[in-house]
Amino acid sequence: MNVILLVVDAMRYDMPWDGYDRPIAPNLTKLHAKSVAYERGYAISSFTSKSIGGLLSGRYPSSLARTSPFFTAYKAENEFMAEVLQKKGIRTLGAHAHMYLKSVAGFHQGFDVWEMVPDIQWDYNKDPFITSPDHTKVINQIHAAPENTSGQFFAYYHYMDPHDIYNTHEGAPDFGKKARDRYDQEVWFTDQHIQKMLDYVDQQAWGQRTAIIVTGDHGEAFGERNFWKHAFELYEVLVRVPLFIYVPGLEPRKVARWRSHVDLVPTIYDLMGVPIPEGLPGTSLLSELQGEDVPPRPIFSDLPADTYNVRKRVMIDEEGYKLSATGADRIFELFNVKADPHESKNLIDVDKERAAAMIERYKKLSAEIPFTEAVGGPVKKF
Repeated sequence: MNVILLVVDAMRYDMPWDGYDRPIAPNLTKLHAKSVAYERGYAISSFTSKSIGGLLSGRYPSSLARTSPFFTAYKAENEFMAEVLQKKGIRTLGAHAHMYLKSVAGFHQGFDVWEMVPDIQWDYNKDPFITSPDHTKVINQIHAAPENTSGQFFAYYHYMDPHDIYNTHEGAPDFGKKARDRYDQEVWFTDQHIQKMLDYVDQQAWGQRTAIIVTGDHGEAFGERNFWKHAFELYEVLVRVPLFIYVPGLEPRKVARWRSHVDLVPTIYDLMGVPIPEGLPGTSLLSELQGEDVPPRPIFSDLPADTYNVRKRVMIDEEGYKLSATGADRIFELFNVKADPHESKNLIDVDKERAAAMIERYKKLSAEIPFTEAVGGPVKKF
């Protein structure tokens, strides 16, 4: 297969296919109906700098050689998936709409093509630009070049418009004036332009052998737990994201499992017929995409310390209990996110037996995640 990894920045889990009552993504909803969809997907971290580092490498950001600023730069000694694919003769394609992704991050490692939407400027604090129309144009131009799509290819496209600032768009539904209302309009607008990219893919002969993975790099908060936007925490609303995979020829269905972005790199290797390198913490999803019943397994999200974030890490077990660790594993919270998705009731002092067992298991599994010290300056201490 070819694989397109389609990431929508800050895309929350509560989309129309998951019960949200506003039709904010009609085209992705149609693609979802043709796909293998996971009951819950989890991002590796809670903001782009850390989550995409993990997503493109198949490792937790704490494990990667990196710098300490919030806008993290990843070092060349890291092995990213695109480098492995490139060495196998697979064409690697990328198109993006935020200046951090151009070169600062280091995510372009291993990509044959790495294009930016024209006329994008750097803004450290927000994303005030409207980019989806030009983004789709750039992607379709990349796909039209025979050297990019005549053989096997992997592509990573990251649509940015739902990221704050939440702009309004002429011709889009008016859901209201609040932040969530304007965010919903941004998702709708992005969805329209994603479909123009999907239409082009569908019209090509190679489209019938191209898998499409759809997810968000992290979620977005609108007042849940008195928190707004993203980063700094690992609340459910920040790390729980949509996750569905369209593979031509596979029967669409819902998989009653919770899976992590850490599983996507081995899945992409499997879909593309590339041997999975040893040492990756994730597990390929291919067997369950094909219908096999695979047991649940624990999920980790990882937020290493940097100039703005203190270290945080969470583990979600097979029953839906979520243990949150802050600092050097000194403060713990425990929630049942299956029964209490808003994390309103801390069970750490209520269910003490479970909490003790969870902490013990967390410490064992967490210690197995390799750690690399960030360089370039001090990080925020708890």
